[in-house]
Amino acid sequence: MNNKMIGKKKLIIIVPVHNERETIPIFVEAISKIDLLIKPEIVFVDDGSTDESLKVIKKEKATYSGIHYLSFSRNFGKEGGLLAGLRSAVDYDYVAVMDVDLQDPPELLPQMLSKLQDRNIDMVVARRSNRRDEPLIRSFFSSEFYSLMNKLSQTKLVAGERDFRLMKQNVVKAIVSLSENQRFSKGIFSWVGFKKEYISYENRDRSAGKSSWSFIDLFKYAIDGIVSFSTFPLTVITFLGIICFFLSLIAAIVVLVRFFMGIPSAFGWASTIIIVLFFSGVQLLSLGVLGRYIASTYLESKKRPSYIVRESDLKQ
Repeated sequence: MNNKMIGKKKLIIIVPVHNERETIPIFVEAISKIDLLIKPEIVFVDDGSTDESLKVIKKEKATYSGIHYLSFSRNFGKEGGLLAGLRSAVDYDYVAVMDVDLQDPPELLPQMLSKLQDRNIDMVVARRSNRRDEPLIRSFFSSEFYSLMNKLSQTKLVAGERDFRLMKQNVVKAIVSLSENQRFSKGIFSWVGFKKEYISYENRDRSAGKSSWSFIDLFKYAIDGIVSFSTFPLTVITFLGIICFFLSLIAAIVVLVRFFMGIPSAFGWASTIIIVLFFSGVQLLSLGVLGRYIASTYLESKKRPSYIVRESDLKQ
């Protein structure tokens, strides 16, 4: 594709933010230094920040042409921010999704754009080649999540794959066409398909501040992902029920046989308590899994929006 044709294309970067007033100016400066054939626009999605993130965005907007913003009425979570950003970008030729903390290297954008223009692909995805400087326990659980998810679901996730990606317009339109409110973007990016290529890079630290994602938040996010893209836990419950039924049937037969043979069948308190606790645990686990799926269905049935915009400089 020649430079004249490229110049007519439009590129926008979607950046969800929550309490990131320190990192926003650093991010804008980093993007402004990138040598791209298409000058990118930026849409910051302020997810109900309680610091001065929105004020900082407006300040940056006055100095960098091409900055836009959406500000939510409260914190709806990153999924709502991504969806709002993607919906605002359906008319752009190329759409990037990035984190504001610069753990997604902006210097990869020229290479990603070049791949997207020169090859017959629809999406270029950034993938971490390592988890250097990340807490070991977080790295362990993250690795196990990807492994478990790929075993439980037909929608496969690539270990180390980030939300950081550059997409063509057809991919964005496919993603925003999905009507579900309980969203798990890592799964959705994979589920919609399309041809993609990966670019690997080494893990890096945040440019400033601290992540607002706690271990509990990440755990809940993982559960949401499994519930959104796998019904395997429900299958496990069914098999547990069948196994428990046959075990109880065998136990009943043994008791009856011993009774007719005149053999005492008293098991004792310890064995009785163990059996009761085991089956009670299975029942509670089953109820918990069923409840999680029912809750997800219940929330979807309410048809509440994924976010509410309080303020924006974009046409809604």
